[in-house]
Amino acid sequence: MKTKYFLLISLTVTLVSCMDDFNPPANTYRGNFETLWKIVDTQYCYLDYKNINWDSIYTVYESRLKYDTVNEITFFDAMSEMLAELKDGHVNLYSSFDRSRYWNWFTDYPPNFNASLLYQEHYLGANYRSVNGLKYQRIADGEVGYIYYSSFSDSFLDRNIRYIFQYFIDCKHGLIIDVRNNGGGSIETCKQLASYFFERDTVSMYLQHKTGPGHSDFSKPVPVKTEAHEKIQWLRPVVVLANRASYSATNLFVCMMKDAPYTVIVGDRTGGGGGMPSSNELPNGWMVRFSASPMYDGNMQHIEFGIEPDISIDLDSADVAKGKDSLIERACQLLGAR
Repeated sequence: MKTKYFLLISLTVTLVSCMDDFNPPANTYRGNFETLWKIVDTQYCYLDYKNINWDSIYTVYESRLKYDTVNEITFFDAMSEMLAELKDGHVNLYSSFDRSRYWNWFTDYPPNFNASLLYQEHYLGANYRSVNGLKYQRIADGEVGYIYYSSFSDSFLDRNIRYIFQYFIDCKHGLIIDVRNNGGGSIETCKQLASYFFERDTVSMYLQHKTGPGHSDFSKPVPVKTEAHEKIQWLRPVVVLANRASYSATNLFVCMMKDAPYTVIVGDRTGGGGGMPSSNELPNGWMVRFSASPMYDGNMQHIEFGIEPDISIDLDSADVAKGKDSLIERACQLLGAR
């Protein structure tokens, strides 16, 4: 009986101890601040890589909570400014009245894109073909195929690509894929589009996962393959056009295409966004999204700050005045059609 009684007491003490340890953060301004700061401190993947002193940032923004004027709006604005210190377009704070965002990754740079130019008669024109977000036309006297793709959120099927490639069968100089101002979307869709330009499966990226709360607690790099499509392949010259607004999944697409045979990247450095995002909830119900898993190129170099083009070129104002797109024109030259 004494043994059973001792076990019962031990179990009771253990349960009480566990309950005492479980102290959910309070739904106060301080409780929400502490929760948000800790989520970033323990789960954001680029603090060390970006040399961010997150403890110092705690001190700066914690002081704002001492003002009597703090309210829901000013608190949201302060927390948004704190998250902006990460300089990451994948970091957002969602409330019932606003969504924070960091846009300097592309607004601080030349746009190198003018959408109105695409619809000139010598490019897409008025009678371009379009299927599931892919706008395409034969340009340069029919010798170059041109595809403009504005979002990887627009999915497509193999049969769509098969028809497009068939439509371009007589474009003897090659193909241009324009992903300027493509802000991303589905990673699976970007891998699908890249698959048509590879002869064999290729490790073009690596991924790591957080394994602990430390800023550098990561798993071993996991290889990410770009799988060649078994039946549909374009193994002829390709030029990919990119700019700073080519972000997130588009950043990954350009990284993959860097390793595709017969492919050249032209334009500006992409906007980056190499971290795979994750989300957590604050005590007040707000959601925070942040980069949780870093990605690297095939040489284990970070891609958070973008992919350098093989050939760098800006949109020239003199060309724009003539209704010409400098990047498309340069691509045509590279393909031998100018």
